[in-house]
Amino acid sequence: MTEEYVLRCVLMLCCALLSANASNWLKNVLAACSSFVADAAPVCPLQVQICKRSVEVMDAVRRGFRNRRWNCSTLESMPVFGKVVTQGTREAAFVYAISAASVAFAVTRACSSGELEKCGCDHNVHGVSPEGFQWSGCSDNIAYGVAFSQSFVDVRERSKGQSSSRALMNLHNNEAGRKAILSHMRVECKCHGVSGSCEVKTCWKAMPPFRKVGNIIKEKFDGATEVEQRKVGTTKVLVPRNSQFKPHTDEDLVYLEPSPDFCDYDPRTPGMLGTVGRQCNRTSKAIDGCELMCCGRGFQTQEVEVVDRCSCKFHWCCYVKCKQCRKMVEIHTCR
Repeated sequence: MTEEYVLRCVLMLCCALLSANASNWLKNVLAACSSFVADAAPVCPLQVQICKRSVEVMDAVRRGFRNRRWNCSTLESMPVFGKVVTQGTREAAFVYAISAASVAFAVTRACSSGELEKCGCDHNVHGVSPEGFQWSGCSDNIAYGVAFSQSFVDVRERSKGQSSSRALMNLHNNEAGRKAILSHMRVECKCHGVSGSCEVKTCWKAMPPFRKVGNIIKEKFDGATEVEQRKVGTTKVLVPRNSQFKPHTDEDLVYLEPSPDFCDYDPRTPGMLGTVGRQCNRTSKAIDGCELMCCGRGFQTQEVEVVDRCSCKFHWCCYVKCKQCRKMVEIHTCR
């Protein structure tokens, strides 16, 4: 079973997260993945097409990377992430982390909604809290989701005996992705009482929105640590390549080799789309600026008409009515 096959299956789980019928789709995907892992068969084309239509999670990822040369715009091509995954870059670190988090999130949400037979709400959260409120409702069973993600996503690396540096990198980033959920579980409450008073407050534990999870992992991507494998006693571990950097934590992303520049399109390498035609910011000195985004090739400017909502007014009761305003704006694109 190749790395790309496993990630295709994981990607289908990612795509299930925010779809309207996520729970039923999840069950179908889990069934497909079970036979897929057993047979190492290619993903059914119909499943790929359904996944492509359920791209809300991928769109959330792209929003975070829209101002970078690599903007995660490889969904239309197969293999899904191409060279980005096969090399030990920080982009690969992000893909593994977001995939592991996606599986944990999707399974946990399906448990809470009662769509999976083997799990339900987290019944370990009960009684009265130290703060005085009553634990009630359906707390998200994140422990089950994380355990499923570990057994499903980590299986390929663990089968290698965790000896290679890439296996160690993947396992670390998988866990960092799951910790982006675990470390940001929140308490949601509801008040009960006469006229909306809060005489009794019941609370439950809930996962953060997946968009927030994606933002957290994106921040970890920006601060990822380049590492190398060393032997400490009889154990092989990953340590910062630069000894002046502080050691990474379990929640940080790590990578083994520098990323390609992503400047030029390479038809032989899926994921290397180049930056020709990408929009850039003429006044920015950051990575979204035209100088860096366009890799020194220059940019072209054109004026386009855009239509925005404006002069919005609230009308009783109860709607908002807006006018349409047209204006000309400059768009800068890389040559």
